[in-house]
Amino acid sequence: MERGLYEADHDHFREVVREFVRREVEPHIQQWNDAHSTGRDIWVSAGEHGIIGTSVPDQYGGPGVRDFRYRMVVCEEFARVGATSLNSSFSLQDDILIPYVTALGTDEQKSRWLPDMAAGRKIMAVAMTEPGTGSDLKGITTSGTRTDGGWLVNGSKTFITSGIQSDYVVVVAKTDPAGGTDAFTLFVVEEGMPGFARGRRLDKIGLQGQDTAELFFEDVFVPDDDVLGVVGGGFRQLMAHLPLERLSIAAMALASADAALAWTLTYTTGREAFGRSVADFQNSRFVLADMATELDVTRAFVDKCVLAFNKGSLTAVDASKAKLWATEVQNRVVDRCLQLHGGYGYMMEYPIAHAYLDARVQKIYGGTNQIMRQIIGRDLVGRR
Repeated sequence: MERGLYEADHDHFREVVREFVRREVEPHIQQWNDAHSTGRDIWVSAGEHGIIGTSVPDQYGGPGVRDFRYRMVVCEEFARVGATSLNSSFSLQDDILIPYVTALGTDEQKSRWLPDMAAGRKIMAVAMTEPGTGSDLKGITTSGTRTDGGWLVNGSKTFITSGIQSDYVVVVAKTDPAGGTDAFTLFVVEEGMPGFARGRRLDKIGLQGQDTAELFFEDVFVPDDDVLGVVGGGFRQLMAHLPLERLSIAAMALASADAALAWTLTYTTGREAFGRSVADFQNSRFVLADMATELDVTRAFVDKCVLAFNKGSLTAVDASKAKLWATEVQNRVVDRCLQLHGGYGYMMEYPIAHAYLDARVQKIYGGTNQIMRQIIGRDLVGRR
């Protein structure tokens, strides 16, 4: 069945991305995994090739294209070679942080931050999660206290993607101890601000090429000019951007599962057991058929969500469904694909082993899949 999602411009962009991946990404994946970081050069190169920052408005150094299909192309081409860590890092900047700055920033802030982000010269992180607070953002204890000309930020954050490399960090802090959803504000903390410290690089089971860290804030003075959005509006601002974040995760899940199936088809048709290829066994064909069908169904819904986002009509509920379903399918697919590889699937020299480890977190970040079910269920029964 013809997919029908992409147009000629997207196909041309895919050629650019595929060549970029071949030259700049694929040869370095193992090196990045070993270093637990991609380094800075690949970001700059991606900026030069127009791979990142596609939604940055042209007056701030980007092409100003609000079409998520271009991001889908990047996800698919990176997943095809198993560059999941870099894919995830780029998605954080492109699908979460650049939209934050574009939608919430003042003209001065956008002029200060967006050009370097579009060019890959600067990396931004977002610090929501705390040691005692995961999905429950209302439980955040990091504080922002009013002082002359700005705010003093105190607290700690954990599981922060790009926490080591980042030049800017969007910190979610409580600015009204007595408030409810109006109690939170977004502050942009910059590298070198006194009192801002990076903790240890966290050792994860997957996404080995992506740096993840603890961050600490002790009386960090953040000037009023570095408040992102409205004071007290942080919670609502975060909620407004969650559909895109969850669509991004769904896109990565689908792309990674597609890649896993492609690797497995190659392996099972070439690997022999009992005098014939693994793919010739009925069980193998049934498993492959189930996976291909599940992925086609997933693709149909994710593609529909992509087009809805482009039109500005993607709802929080539909984005939650996409994230829930695509990541559940991804985890089922990579597990079955690893099984079809047999013992070789357990060896780190095979990309399916990395895909298996990388997939697990997809059901956790961006809101756990239990939270996704809660959002969908509440909508179904008409409760908030």
